[in-house]
Amino acid sequence: MNQLIKDNTVYAKLFLTTLFWGSNYITGKVMSANLLPFTSSFLRFFIASLFLILFVLKKYGKLPPIDFSQFLLIIFLGLSGVTFFNFFFFQGLKYVSASRASIIISLNPSLITLISIFAFKEKMTLARFMGIILSLLGAVTVISDGNLPELFSKKIGYGELILIGGVICWAFYSVYGKVIMKKMKPIIAITYSCIAGTFFLMVPALLEGELNHFLQYGLALWSSVFIIGIFGTALSFTWYYEGIKKIGPARSGIFINFVPVFATLLAVLILREKVNASLVMGAILVICGVFLTNYQGRVSKAVAVS
Repeated sequence: MNQLIKDNTVYAKLFLTTLFWGSNYITGKVMSANLLPFTSSFLRFFIASLFLILFVLKKYGKLPPIDFSQFLLIIFLGLSGVTFFNFFFFQGLKYVSASRASIIISLNPSLITLISIFAFKEKMTLARFMGIILSLLGAVTVISDGNLPELFSKKIGYGELILIGGVICWAFYSVYGKVIMKKMKPIIAITYSCIAGTFFLMVPALLEGELNHFLQYGLALWSSVFIIGIFGTALSFTWYYEGIKKIGPARSGIFINFVPVFATLLAVLILREKVNASLVMGAILVICGVFLTNYQGRVSKAVAVS
C-alpha cells in the first residue's frame, strides 16, 4: 500500500512537471511582450539558480567540488542549454504564438535521438526512424500552416527560425548532459549549468538596460518571472529527476509528450489563442513521433533487464 502511494506521488509530480513546462510558454509569452530576451532569460535563471542552490545545500550540505573536465562541460551546458536556448526561446515567442512555439520545440526528443545516433553510435531502429519522420512532418505542418508547398516557395518566418535554433541548442545540451551525468548527480549538473548560464546572461542583460527599471515591473510580469523560475525551471527539473531515479528515464520521459498539449490548452484558455486544423494535426504528428522515438528505448531497456 505504501509503495502504491509512493508511485502515485511520483506520477503526480511528473504530471505537474509537464504542466509547469507547458505553462512556460504562457509565462514566457508575457515576459517576451514586456522584456528583451536576455533580460527575460537572466531573471528566469537567476530565480531558478537561487532555488536550486538552496535545494542542493539542504540535501547535500554543500555544492560538491568539480574537476577541470567537468568545469568545461558545465560551461558548454550553461551556454547551450541556458544562455542561447533561452535567448532563442524568448526571442521566438515575440513573433510566434505559444501554441505554435510548443509544437516546434517538441522536435527536441527526435533531434536528441538523431544526434545521439551520430555522436554516440546509438542504433537507428525502424521505430526511431519513423518517430523522427513523423515529428519533422508535424513541425513542418505547423510552421507552414498546413500549406507544405508554400513552405518551399517562401522563407521560413523569423520567429520559427529562431525557435529552431533553440531546438538545436537544447538538443546538444541534452546529449552532452548525459556525459557529465556519468560522474555527477543530475540535480548537481543542472544546478551548476544554471549558475553558469546565469553568469553568462548577466552582462548582455545589463546591456539591454531593462534591469535598471525592475521596480517598475507590474504584478503580472513579476508573477511570470517567479512562476517560470521556480515552478517552470527549478521545481520541475527537480521532480523530473526524482521520477527518473524512482521509475526510470523511459517511464519518466514519456510524460514529456504532454507538454505541447498543456501549452496549447493553456494558450487557448489564458491567452485566447486560436487553434486551427494544421496546429492540431501537427501536434498529433509530433506527439506520435516522440512516442515512437521513446518507445523503442523502453523496449530495449526491458530486454536488457530481462
